[in-house]
Amino acid sequence: MTVLSVENLQTHFFTDAGVVKAVDGVSFSLEEGEVLGLVGESGSGKTVTGFSILRLVDPPGRVTGGRILFRGQDLAKLPDREMRRLRGNRIAMIFQDPMMTLNPVLRIDTQMIEAVQAHEKVSKAAARDRAVQALARVGIPSPAERLNAYPHQFSGGMRQRVAIAIALLNGPDLIIADEPTTALDVTIQSQILAEVQGLARETGTSLIWITHDLAVVAGLADRIAVMYAGRIVESGPASAILTAPAHPYTAGLLGSIPGHGRRGDRLTQIPGMAPNMAHLPPGCAFAPRCPRVSDACRATAPEVTETGAGRALRCLHPLTEAVA
Repeated sequence: MTVLSVENLQTHFFTDAGVVKAVDGVSFSLEEGEVLGLVGESGSGKTVTGFSILRLVDPPGRVTGGRILFRGQDLAKLPDREMRRLRGNRIAMIFQDPMMTLNPVLRIDTQMIEAVQAHEKVSKAAARDRAVQALARVGIPSPAERLNAYPHQFSGGMRQRVAIAIALLNGPDLIIADEPTTALDVTIQSQILAEVQGLARETGTSLIWITHDLAVVAGLADRIAVMYAGRIVESGPASAILTAPAHPYTAGLLGSIPGHGRRGDRLTQIPGMAPNMAHLPPGCAFAPRCPRVSDACRATAPEVTETGAGRALRCLHPLTEAVA
C-alpha cells in the first residue's frame, strides 16, 4: 500500500535576488516499509523536500504547487491544527543535528513523555514505559536510568539515538531522516544505519533517508532518487542505480566515493560548482558541469523518461550501458 505520493511538488523562495526554485516539480512515491534514499549535493533541494512534506518551510519560502498525498490525504490542503496532529505522530522527522530535537534544559524523560502525551491520552507512567522501550530499541544501555539524564550528558551518537527513539515513540507510518549520521564517526554511523534498517523492517515504517553520500544508502535504501538543482534527475532500485548509473551526475557522485575505484586511482571530481538556484542556466541545469553536454542540452531542459525496470531519468545523453 502506498504511504506517500508526492506529485509535481514545487517549493519556491521569494528573495530580493529573485525566485529560488528549491524544489521544482519533484515526484515520487513510497510504499509501506520501503526505504527511499534521497541523494544529492548540498543545495540540491533534498532537505527542503522533506520540510515541504511536513509543511515546515518558513517564509520567504512556500509550497507553490503540487500534491503531497499521505494515505490518500493531501497534506498541502490540511488545516494547521490537523497538520500538527500528524507531525510527531504519524509522520516523524529526525534532524541532522539532534539538538534541534532535544531541549538542552529539560531531562530526556520530560521530553519523551511530552512527545507521547501530546498525541495520546495516556498516564505519565505509561508514557515513561514507552520511552524506556524506545531507548532500548535504539541500543541505549540502561534506558530507565538514562531517561533521567540531560542531553549534554550524552555523546553525539547517543543524542542521535535519542532523537531516533523520539521519532519512533508514537509508531509513525513515515519517518523523514535528514542526514542524521553526517556528524557521527564511521563506527557509530554504521551501527545506527543497521538499527534503523532493522526497525523499518520490524515495524513496517516507511523511511525517507536524505543524504549527500551514496555510500550511506548503499546498504540501507530499497530505492534511490538523485536530486540536482531542485529536480530528481534519476531514480530507481538502489542496486541498479549503484551498479549502473544512467545520469552523468549520478556517475560523478559514485566516482567521488573513496574506495569506489581501483586502488591507486584518483577520485573522480565533478567539475565546477552547483548552480545559483536564483539564476539557473537555460536548458539542463547540469549542462555546465556535464562531460556529455551538447547544444541541445544547453537549449532544452530534459523531461522525465521511463527507462524500464522501475527506473526514470532526466537526461538527453544518458550513459548507454545503463539504459541498455
